[in-house]
Amino acid sequence: MADVHTPEQRRFNMQQIKGKNTKPEMLVRKFLHANGFRYKLHDKTLPGKPDIVLPKYRTVIYVAWLGIKMMIKS
Repeated sequence: MADVHTPEQRRFNMQQIKGKNTKPEMLVRKFLHANGFRYKLHDKTLPGKPDIVLPKYRTVIYVAWLGIKMMIKS
Protein backbone atom coordinates (compact mmCIF):
# COMPACT_ATOMS: atom_id res chain seq x y z
CA MET A 1 0.00 0.00 0.00
CA ALA A 2 1.37 3.39 -0.97
CA ASP A 3 1.96 6.09 1.60
CA VAL A 4 -0.84 8.67 1.71
CA HIS A 5 1.46 11.42 3.02
CA THR A 6 4.12 13.40 1.24
CA PRO A 7 7.66 12.99 2.59
CA GLU A 8 7.38 16.41 4.26
CA GLN A 9 4.09 15.50 5.98
CA ARG A 10 5.49 12.14 7.10
CA ARG A 11 8.61 13.83 8.49
CA PHE A 12 6.49 16.35 10.43
CA ASN A 13 4.27 13.59 11.86
CA MET A 14 7.24 11.50 12.97
CA GLN A 15 8.94 14.50 14.60
CA GLN A 16 5.87 15.03 16.80
CA ILE A 17 6.22 11.59 18.43
CA LYS A 18 7.89 11.96 21.82
CA GLY A 19 10.36 9.41 23.09
CA LYS A 20 10.92 10.75 26.61
CA ASN A 21 8.72 12.23 29.33
CA THR A 22 5.47 10.84 27.95
CA LYS A 23 2.29 10.97 30.06
CA PRO A 24 2.40 7.28 31.07
CA GLU A 25 6.07 7.62 32.00
CA MET A 26 5.37 10.72 34.09
CA LEU A 27 2.56 8.91 35.93
CA VAL A 28 4.85 6.00 36.80
CA ARG A 29 7.61 8.36 37.92
CA LYS A 30 5.19 10.34 40.09
CA PHE A 31 3.91 7.13 41.70
CA LEU A 32 7.43 5.83 42.37
CA HIS A 33 8.62 9.10 43.87
CA ALA A 34 5.52 9.46 46.08
CA ASN A 35 6.18 5.98 47.46
CA GLY A 36 9.80 6.71 48.33
CA PHE A 37 11.56 5.06 45.39
CA ARG A 38 14.55 6.87 43.93
CA TYR A 39 15.47 6.28 40.33
CA LYS A 40 17.61 7.30 37.37
CA LEU A 41 16.17 8.27 33.99
CA HIS A 42 17.16 7.02 30.54
CA ASP A 43 20.48 5.48 31.59
CA LYS A 44 22.63 5.37 28.45
CA THR A 45 25.03 2.84 29.96
CA LEU A 46 22.36 0.10 29.94
CA PRO A 47 21.18 -1.72 26.81
CA GLY A 48 17.99 -0.28 25.37
CA LYS A 49 18.21 2.95 27.41
CA PRO A 50 15.44 2.02 29.89
CA ASP A 51 12.99 4.75 30.88
CA ILE A 52 13.44 4.26 34.63
CA VAL A 53 16.24 2.51 36.53
CA LEU A 54 15.98 1.56 40.21
CA PRO A 55 19.66 0.90 41.01
CA LYS A 56 19.04 -0.16 44.61
CA TYR A 57 16.73 -2.94 43.43
CA ARG A 58 18.64 -3.71 40.19
CA THR A 59 15.43 -3.15 38.25
CA VAL A 60 14.66 -1.36 35.00
CA ILE A 61 11.25 -0.20 33.82
CA TYR A 62 10.26 0.37 30.21
CA VAL A 63 7.06 2.41 29.90
CA ALA A 64 5.05 2.14 26.68
CA TRP A 65 1.63 3.40 25.65
CA LEU A 66 0.26 -0.13 25.84
CA GLY A 67 1.62 -1.01 29.26
CA ILE A 68 4.66 -1.29 31.47
CA LYS A 69 7.41 -3.85 31.11
CA MET A 70 9.56 -4.43 34.17
CA MET A 71 12.81 -6.38 34.22
CA ILE A 72 14.55 -7.48 37.40
CA LYS A 73 18.11 -8.77 37.35
CA SER A 74 19.07 -10.90 40.30
